[in-house]
Amino acid sequence: MPQTVSLRSQRIQTHEEDPVEVMYARGVTDGLPIVPPTEERVQRMLAAVNRDPQELLGTVGPNYGRATIEKVAINAVMAGCHPSYFPVVIAAASALCDEKFNTHALNVTTFSATPLAIINGPIRHAIGVNCGHNALGHGFRANATIGRTLRLLIINIGGAKPQEITKATMGHPAQYTFCVGENEEESPWEPLHVE
Repeated sequence: MPQTVSLRSQRIQTHEEDPVEVMYARGVTDGLPIVPPTEERVQRMLAAVNRDPQELLGTVGPNYGRATIEKVAINAVMAGCHPSYFPVVIAAASALCDEKFNTHALNVTTFSATPLAIINGPIRHAIGVNCGHNALGHGFRANATIGRTLRLLIINIGGAKPQEITKATMGHPAQYTFCVGENEEESPWEPLHVE
């Protein structure tokens, strides 16, 4: 059993109620059902990395909420991530928090902007990221849940709730998840990390 760490995030008591419905009522989903972020599940996610749960990765606009390792883990659980994806989730969340990325502008525009995570390196194969046919389609847990975690971070930490803060005129299906693996082995171009 991995060592447990002290968690500081707010606990939501669901009693006999359906925890998924409680999360809908609290407005912390993207419109799809979530995996309830029980303490045990969050602990398993945190055990995948050797990081302080209270370590601050940065803030997420538009409300500039604090993205700690613990809060990122909670959202990764809710998105359905396997713990082996968590190092990639942390890297993507760190990029999301970079001031140059400007999550504030991304989420208050009337345009349907959304982050795209492109994963490269040996880990993409190790965790099953689809880099080939149907890479933007359904059927690949890593692609679906890593990208979905970014959207949940934007909603739950950044405060970008539709029709409240987010003002996209039409929206876009990629706002649920937008994550692919770079097919470096078959690409005719240099990989992105070389740029």
